[in-house]
Amino acid sequence: MASTYLTKTFGSDGDRQKWTWSAWIKRSGLGSSNALIGAGGGSNQEQIYFADTDRLDWWIWTSNAYKGRLTTNKLFRDNSGWYHIVCVYDSANATAGDRMKIYVNGVEDTYITDDNPNDTIQSWINSTTEQQIGASGNGSNDFDGYMSHIHFCDGYAYSASDFGETDATSGVWKIKTSPSVNYGTNGYFILKDGNSVTDQSSNSNNFTVSAGTLTNMIDNPSDVFATWNPLQFSSRDIVYSNGNTTGTDSGGADWSSKFNIATLGMNTGKYYFENKISDIGTNQMYPIGILSDPEATAFSSSLGGQSNGYGYYAADGRIIANGNDLQTGMATATTGDILGCAFDATNGTMQIYKNGTAIGSQVTSIPTTDRTWFFACGWYDNSAVEANFGNGYFGTDAVASAGTNASGIGIFEYDVPTGYTALCTKGLNN
Repeated sequence: MASTYLTKTFGSDGDRQKWTWSAWIKRSGLGSSNALIGAGGGSNQEQIYFADTDRLDWWIWTSNAYKGRLTTNKLFRDNSGWYHIVCVYDSANATAGDRMKIYVNGVEDTYITDDNPNDTIQSWINSTTEQQIGASGNGSNDFDGYMSHIHFCDGYAYSASDFGETDATSGVWKIKTSPSVNYGTNGYFILKDGNSVTDQSSNSNNFTVSAGTLTNMIDNPSDVFATWNPLQFSSRDIVYSNGNTTGTDSGGADWSSKFNIATLGMNTGKYYFENKISDIGTNQMYPIGILSDPEATAFSSSLGGQSNGYGYYAADGRIIANGNDLQTGMATATTGDILGCAFDATNGTMQIYKNGTAIGSQVTSIPTTDRTWFFACGWYDNSAVEANFGNGYFGTDAVASAGTNASGIGIFEYDVPTGYTALCTKGLNN
């Protein structure tokens, strides 16, 4: 959702002293301001956003002064999972400490800044100033990531348990897809199933996509898909975008440390993903492969040069592990080609595909005992890739014509090999 935000201007003020905002979000960009919702601007504005410290910050700014502010103790640095955020405003509450609340995955957070408003302060959210979702109220600090199931309840102070619940089996906080809540006059329910900004409450408070493109991803709070993990090798020169599925090398002509892994690992089962070369650079990249034991990986060589990595070298069609050739004479790959990797974590095998056709033979005898493997990519000299872990997109472009997938989990350009599935939470439990 980076550079994309939604807007709505209400015809009249709602209850500016009592409301609840609930959303499920998955972060991509870290270390910079990422707004969830904002209203107003200049001397009168309100923002709920991730600050560059990766803490959640919510403040009301009226007549050039803070009138209420919460800053969480919690750091939000998980790129792999979804957070459920609930913000409750109730400035007339007799208990001062209950006038602003932030719930994270069902539990009210603690705060390093805990300045509740007095009992007369009105919010700018739910006013007639433009309401922005995914921006800070002045069209800046765009949110980088995914959002789903956004509720706003005008005139009601709800708890997180009205929108989510603890799963009786796993103990994990999970979504209520159709909560029993009241929305009031200015309330709304958007992004319920996909990228629809049409209000699913009875209010017809539809939003407008005011900038960017709102993409419908399969990744959702009930089924989390893998992406590239920008936290794993943070010293590298790779710039991530499109929900951490696009990776672009911004550095020079070397392999050192320029590889990364998916956010989800594999130690049993069969999984498949696709990686499109959007720019081959100087044609010396390892655009697809697998890597294990990433914490012990040195930043000194290519993906194929690692003792715990297997990489396909696009320039001359080789599979390399620990610097040694395992296969040669395979088809080469260049800009525009879509590569696939089918990895069997139970039996220790890997097959590489180019544009839907297997190339080379199946790699066997990959060690599996006490190993967790990750899909991986190695960049070189301004190369770029667009991964499809099953969301059905390369960057912002949907697959041209989806291949078959017997598991029913994930959408890919080409046919998923028999018995394999997408690397996601449902796929891991399939």
